[in-house]
Amino acid sequence: MGANPLPNGAGSRTPELTSRSAPSEVSALPVNGDREAGTGQKDENPKRLGTAPLIDPTARVRNSVIGEWTWIGPNTSIDETTFGDYSYVAGDAQIIYATVGKWCSLASHVRLNPGNHPTWRVMQHHATYRRTQYGFAPTDDEDFFQWRRDHAVTIGHDVWIGHGAVVMPGVSIGNGAVIGSSAVVTKDVDPYMIAVGVPARPLRERFPRPIAERLQAIAWWDWPRDLLESRIADFNDLDRFLEMYRD
Repeated sequence: MGANPLPNGAGSRTPELTSRSAPSEVSALPVNGDREAGTGQKDENPKRLGTAPLIDPTARVRNSVIGEWTWIGPNTSIDETTFGDYSYVAGDAQIIYATVGKWCSLASHVRLNPGNHPTWRVMQHHATYRRTQYGFAPTDDEDFFQWRRDHAVTIGHDVWIGHGAVVMPGVSIGNGAVIGSSAVVTKDVDPYMIAVGVPARPLRERFPRPIAERLQAIAWWDWPRDLLESRIADFNDLDRFLEMYRD
């Protein structure tokens, strides 16, 4: 009983972000402090985005790098995270210590890298690690918080995460994957895999493996804006797309 298993993280301490950089080929905007970038326009379904991130006035973004053509929905909290170009997150989401790729679609109530409690201690209440909040000590249990930073969540490009899904600390989700609504993801998810359930398990592949490999080799998510504008209609037809664009 004396074992001290590693925690699954807890709390949301947010010192200055120094170790993360913007996603590749992203002219990203760092957000330091308690907000804010972009217009601050409140709109649950923004009609026009731009190179400046659109962050809802009710959202909180701290010590993060937010890419271009992005939308952060209402009542969402983002801490110490890199958030790639063209990605969006709907309302009431919580994201901390994570890297989110480009073109990701995150639904409402998603949680990336949630905090847990120290079940191995006599008391699992957060007073044992948020000691200053309760006046028990002049410092908090920094090792407890650092563990979750060291086990960041990594989301690839073109990932869809459904409503209410939870991605646990240290998990990586591959490019093109789908996470079903209310899933709890405790293990890595392969590229172009659909995973559902509690705990999340592979359901099926989006595409046969050779097609998924070709899409990853093409890496369309890294195309510059001018190419995207000229080729966006080609994304509607998979066979035509693969015929037109070689890796």
